[in-house]
Amino acid sequence: MMMSGFRLNLTPLKEPLGFIKVLEWLTSIFAFGSCGSFSGQNIITLFCGAGLRNETLNVTIHYPFRLNEITLVGANSTLCGRAVQETHLVGDSAFSAEVFVGVAIMAFCYSMATLLIYLGYMDSYRDTQGPSSWSQIDFSLTLLFAAVWLVCSSAWAKGLQNVRNATGTPGIQATLSVCQAQGVLCQVTERANMRSLSVSVVFGFLNLVLWLGNVWFTYKETPWHARSLPSEEVPVRRHVPVPI
Repeated sequence: MMMSGFRLNLTPLKEPLGFIKVLEWLTSIFAFGSCGSFSGQNIITLFCGAGLRNETLNVTIHYPFRLNEITLVGANSTLCGRAVQETHLVGDSAFSAEVFVGVAIMAFCYSMATLLIYLGYMDSYRDTQGPSSWSQIDFSLTLLFAAVWLVCSSAWAKGLQNVRNATGTPGIQATLSVCQAQGVLCQVTERANMRSLSVSVVFGFLNLVLWLGNVWFTYKETPWHARSLPSEEVPVRRHVPVPI
């Protein structure tokens, strides 16, 4: 796998191998950007009733979504005329979110490095000399990324649903003890816009489709594909008798 000198050649970008790699590079940016930069605020209104003043709580939700570390009500607080203990949101989606962002960043870096090889070292990439080649490594890692995208996108989709449930009205009512008191109604009157998080899930599964589809094109570049092709049969010459 000796690397020859860099020779810029844009032809691979016109082929599925290079074109899909550009798409993978772009979609990985959208995947980690739409998830890792998220921050939003929920406004919770407590309708106390019985002539008491209504209360308002502001809760900031942000990446990596360790909800159990986000304070819903501080210590020694009084809401609707009732003493309330320090309360945090319920749940922790940090692992699925951080793994998703980490995979997206690694996919971004790998796609960029592979594009560099495609555009400048394609001869070395297609060199089949030696026990292994760049094309075989590319195929193996592409297959690995496809499997990892499936796992992390599914896990993050479930983690996002947990975030929605914990920060919605039913989740707040179950978490905050004062909401269960008679005459008190708790409601999330303004929710953080989680559209970008939904977009991150979409791009996660889009990455899965792209990397899974690219498995075939990387496999075609490997010596394994060449060996699987049937060898061309050499035509046998028949001796035709010469007329006398």
